[in-house]
Formats: sequence, structure tokens, C-alpha cells
Amino acid sequence: MKHALVTGADGFIGSHLVEMLIRNNFKVTAFCLYNSQGSWGWLDCINKELYSNLEVILGDIRDPLSVRKAMKDCDIVFHLAALIAIPYSYTAPSSYVDTNISGTLNILQASLELEIDHLVHTSTSETYGSAQTLPISEGHPLVAQSPYAATKIAADQLALSYWRSFDLPVTVLRPFNTYGPRQSNRAVIPTIITQIASGERVIKLGAITPSRDFNYVFDTCSAFLETGISRNTVGKVINSASGFDISIGDTAELIADVMGVKIEISSDELRLRPEKSEVNRLLGDNTLIRKLTDWEPKYSGIDGLRKGISETVDWFKDKNNISRYKPHLYQI
Repeated sequence: MKHALVTGADGFIGSHLVEMLIRNNFKVTAFCLYNSQGSWGWLDCINKELYSNLEVILGDIRDPLSVRKAMKDCDIVFHLAALIAIPYSYTAPSSYVDTNISGTLNILQASLELEIDHLVHTSTSETYGSAQTLPISEGHPLVAQSPYAATKIAADQLALSYWRSFDLPVTVLRPFNTYGPRQSNRAVIPTIITQIASGERVIKLGAITPSRDFNYVFDTCSAFLETGISRNTVGKVINSASGFDISIGDTAELIADVMGVKIEISSDELRLRPEKSEVNRLLGDNTLIRKLTDWEPKYSGIDGLRKGISETVDWFKDKNNISRYKPHLYQI
């Protein structure tokens, strides 16, 4: 039984990854952000039968001592902990530097000292900026169009420097836009679903012409798992993408169709990015990950997107789930 550490395990993708790892015979240490309530975030909601192979540690990746303690005796580290909200990075950039860059440094140094077998570091498709060539391969230029993207580029390069300098077995996994149950209402798919579910038919959105390569959370977590167990991925940057993109406006219409309603879209200035900060198109090339691992997207194309959205809608329809959200409040 392999022992994996997942940082950011209390979050959207992290909690799903913890579940997948345990179901694939991993022992998991979940590193969650310390809070005085003892909350495990979304891990509080997973099947309690999984707890037998789960240890939860509350800490902070900005603190090197708590990071090292959590990582002890682990074989594989999946580093997901980060500040990810792009709008908030406009108002609090220093916190993104502390968490995304300094926090990653702590993970890297502890991995080196503890001789971790494999570290999978989480990047983001936002590091590419608006597509200059399509589909976007791993060799695409890196263009920071937000402070968030800038800190993730820096963290990615720091991770790769540890591989080049110290032979630390690092993989940089670069997921494109992930969606699914438990995602923050800050993201576009949940904000559309929750507005419709709360009875709204005039849906407030930001820009609707940009396109995104949406990936159901099962596919993203499968990419983490496959890259983590493969030695072929060490020292590489690898996209996790469906290879299909769709505009935000068309996504809203698809969600409305799945939910059986007619909607209008209203432009909300609060949700608009600064003009030069908007990423207009993201469409990922997944050739490399399919070449190096056994990963294949299960929710690809328009049919896969519809299936994933249907499963996401079903989750949000549960009153216990949607009660955690504030559909009428735009939270950056």
C-alpha cells in the first residue's frame, strides 16, 4: 500500500483526489488548512468508510515545520494547496506569493530532505494566457495575465528547478478548467447552476465570449493518479485537458437545457476581468499525457460535458449541498 500526502485536501479537487486514492488502495495523509473549528472542509462530506485509510493533519503550507511533519513516511506527494481565485489575486497579491510560491518551496524542500519518491505539483492552464496556438501544448509560451497566474508560473519553475538542480522526482501537472460537485461558487459552472436552482432566470455572468476546456473532476483526479504512479512523467510538464472547448455563453445555455429552463444572460461588471487580464481561449492538447500514461478523458467532447454537467447538477439539487452556497452573492 502506497502512502500519499495530498495538500489542499480539504478543497474541491483535493477532496475528490483523496477519495480516488483510497479507493485505489492508497493510504492517504490529508493536509488541510488549520482552523480553530477543526473542520476538514469537503473531507467532512466524504464516505466515512474511507476514513480507515485516512489521516487528516491541519496545518499551513506556509509553515515549513508543519509541512515536513505531515510529509514524513509518505511515498508520493500531490501538492494541490494554493490560492486560486483570480479576482482575489487583484486585491491581495502578496498572499498569493506567500501561499503559492513560498508554500511550494516548503513542499519542495521537505520532499528533497525526506527523499520522497514522486512529487506531483499542480499548475494551471491560466499560465498559458490566451491561446497563441491551438491546441495549447506544453511548449506554449507562458503569459501571466493575472497575479494568480504569475505566482503559479513561478511555482512551476521553482518545482522544475528542484528536478534540474537536485534530481528531485517532480512532475508538473497542468489541469485545464475543472468542474464538478463541491466546486466553489466563485467558478462559472457552479454560479450558473446555483442561480438557476435558486429560481433565477436572468443569470449574472462576466464575459461570455471566452472559451474554456472544461474537465470533469473525475478526469482531473485520474490524471493526478496516473501521473503520480508513472515514472515516465518525472521532470515533465503535462497538460490534463479534454481537448474540447466551449464558450461561457454556450456553457450557460447547455446548463439551462440540462436543467430544463430558459434563461437570459445579464452582464455583471463586477464579474468582468480587466481587459488585458481576460484569457480569451483555452483549448488543451492532451497528447503527452496519453502517450506517457494510461489516462484517457472519460468526459470528453460535448457529450462528455453534458454528462458531467448533469452529474454536477444532480449534486447541487441536494438541499444539503446547495444550502452551503450563496447564489445571490458574488464571492471573489
